[in-house]
Amino acid sequence: TDPYLAGWRLRVVPALGHLPLTAVTNGAVDRTVYAWIADGEGRSTVKSSLAILVRVMEQAVRDGLITVNPARVKGWQRQYQLAEDELDDPRSLALRDWNALTQLASALVARSYQQYTGWGEAVVFAACTAARIGEVSGVRVKDIDRHHWIWSLRRQTTPSPGGLADKNTKGKVARHVPLIEEIRPMIARRLLAVGDNPDARLFTGPRGERITTAILRDATHWDDVVRSLGYEHLRRHDLRHTGLTWMADAGVPLHVLRLIAGHGNLQTTQRYLHPDLQSVVRAGQNLSGHLTGVKTPPPPTPGLSATLRRL
Repeated sequence: TDPYLAGWRLRVVPALGHLPLTAVTNGAVDRTVYAWIADGEGRSTVKSSLAILVRVMEQAVRDGLITVNPARVKGWQRQYQLAEDELDDPRSLALRDWNALTQLASALVARSYQQYTGWGEAVVFAACTAARIGEVSGVRVKDIDRHHWIWSLRRQTTPSPGGLADKNTKGKVARHVPLIEEIRPMIARRLLAVGDNPDARLFTGPRGERITTAILRDATHWDDVVRSLGYEHLRRHDLRHTGLTWMADAGVPLHVLRLIAGHGNLQTTQRYLHPDLQSVVRAGQNLSGHLTGVKTPPPPTPGLSATLRRL
């Protein structure tokens, strides 16, 4: 298969095909390339997809339809390097704690048009469930088990020809994610607000529209907000890293963490484990307990950690 034609059909058209030619701006292309990187597309895939877009837009310049080629974006190679770095140390990309998360959410709401609280709630939900923004957009009322407080993650919102559409999750397998106590009141309020329709979306934009990482970025002035808070390189996908890091630190077993994350490779999940001395000491204690038949009591885990352990 021609990689350029595949890039056009599978990535460029679904992401930008619904826009008029004059609406394909440098910013729109930049956000599209970033979304490809965040979705885990390979470097050569991003390069070939961008190359065919550059060719098409260059022809539009020659035909006099536009004056500047908006597809000639800079910096995407650096963004890709950052994405590769996160594979080596995803913990470094996580927010520190609950207070940092709520501070971020409040700041994003404050910068949004008419201070729409839904943006902040989507951000908190994403971090506490280790979900992608597209997956948060795909949450329906019927996906929430209010008895056990479990989210059955089955779909995500992605660009497609003609606009946005809901598709299977990235791994194409449903995941079951715990909903911790800290976010249950917010979920309950949203369930009450949308009513009894099982197909109603739990998280939408202010006009009821689907949300994506690019929409969230623009609506909340994300880049300006995170820079002002001292998180210059924080991206929407880092909310997922935050959730997985917190769960690992709370003692969620590795095999459970892998199921929650939907990782196909166990090594990917292992990168979220904390390599501190306390963990090493506990490993020795657990081995001694195994050999002597005396189990080592678990350390106290307040707040968020305690909730995660119970789940």
